[in-house]
Amino acid sequence: MAEITAAMVRELREKTGAGMMDCKKALVENGGDTEAAIDWLRKKGLAAAAKKSGRVAAEGLIGTATGPQVAGMVEVNAETDFVARNELFQNFVSEVAGLVLSVGEDVEALKAATYPGTTHAVQDELTRLIATIGENMTIRRAKRFTVPSGAVATYVHSAVKPGLGKIGVVVALEAASEIEALETLGRQIGMHVAATRPEALDISAVDSSALERERSVLTEQAQASGKPPAVIEKMVEGRIRKYYEEVVLLEQVWVHDGESRVKAVVQKAGAKLTGFARFQLGEGIEKQSSDFAAEVAAAAGTV
Repeated sequence: MAEITAAMVRELREKTGAGMMDCKKALVENGGDTEAAIDWLRKKGLAAAAKKSGRVAAEGLIGTATGPQVAGMVEVNAETDFVARNELFQNFVSEVAGLVLSVGEDVEALKAATYPGTTHAVQDELTRLIATIGENMTIRRAKRFTVPSGAVATYVHSAVKPGLGKIGVVVALEAASEIEALETLGRQIGMHVAATRPEALDISAVDSSALERERSVLTEQAQASGKPPAVIEKMVEGRIRKYYEEVVLLEQVWVHDGESRVKAVVQKAGAKLTGFARFQLGEGIEKQSSDFAAEVAAAAGTV
């Protein structure tokens, strides 16, 4: 029997997109013959993922999971919104979100982790799911927060199932107060974040290049007024404060009452907001626009 090396398995995986264990089995079954192994994988439906890997995946689901003083969130993309309603896909996203709690937010580490209830990796399970459902899918990003004392809460907007939806938020609160009260506050902050899309937790966390760009624009606008430099400086600083109120979470007006600041709400609860993350499905992915008639014509070979 031919020796099956790691290099042979890697080469077959690169050619087919199938999982590592499936590639090894294919080579074993075919005496190390790569071409025969490719055919074997194709017959099993396990090489289908390779053909789909170039297609844009901007739909899918955001999944969240919580544990004692820890919470995680993951975005898993697919090509169509239809897949988000598939129970197999939903279960996969939930399982991977749960793994974030222990594995962390490194996507490559998540892919290499053992998929719950199996002996194979998450990436291998994803490859099988791609072959079963017939769409390209990717684990795009993940986030995890922990606190030494307090709570890490999650919020999912318009959830299709508990912990699954198209907008997800994780909020980390440190405090010695009751966990239940903190979790309630955390969910309320999550709703706020989902609605207002803050870019930074506090003023010190504002991106310096974005701030300078904003200051440059505001200065030029103020200079157009023809007022003295001292007045222009005050005008710019006033507008910078307004900018902070728009992009900084702790400086924003609390959406639940329309008048308090988020920082005041958190302080009143005796807590400290130490971090947050907001995932919106497909944000930043360039989606392909398609002409259905053109697609049909192309499939028929007329264009």
